[in-house]
Amino acid sequence: MKTASILLSSLVLLSGAALAAETTPAAKPDLTKGQAISTQVCAACHTADGTRGTPANPILQGQHADYLSKQLHEFKSGKRPNPIMAGMAATLSDDDIRNVAAFYAGKQAKAGFAKDKTLVSLGEKIYRGGIADKQVPACAGCHSPNGAGIPAQYPRLGGQHSDYTELQLTSFRAGTRPNNAPMATIAAKLSDREIKAVADYIAGLR
Repeated sequence: MKTASILLSSLVLLSGAALAAETTPAAKPDLTKGQAISTQVCAACHTADGTRGTPANPILQGQHADYLSKQLHEFKSGKRPNPIMAGMAATLSDDDIRNVAAFYAGKQAKAGFAKDKTLVSLGEKIYRGGIADKQVPACAGCHSPNGAGIPAQYPRLGGQHSDYTELQLTSFRAGTRPNNAPMATIAAKLSDREIKAVADYIAGLR
């Protein structure tokens, strides 16, 4: 009986500790520290505040903090292979990642624009209706009609550089970006022209 009583007491203590851990709120992001990381570590490729820099690099302004955190952790772990970003992410602690992700998420993303008018119609068709013959779902279903995405699950796409979006879709298709199986499946069904069209259409979403 004594042994059973000790075991019961231990279980109660462990359950209480687990409950306390679950109810403890996450540390609030420090935006000042996030800005410092953006300026000191990220600015060369993404500008000091994540705005519209080089088209080959993503716009980070207005991106969901949870999504940015996920990508940085996956660069760090190697789940999303990228030699440059792996080196950058390796220097960041969990707190650093949370802070810089919150900093970018708190910025208002500037509007973008499509560049190729000949592809706008095709891009809109794919984004809003998918391609039934290829069983390609509408992008809007996950990323929302205006490209705002859904926090934690699907990234904001509206206004993103078309060059960057095109590169990511071709990387998913080729298997060189292996950190999202659904996107790899979808991209595998798209032609070069379809990828270019939807990427350009996305750039003008707002």
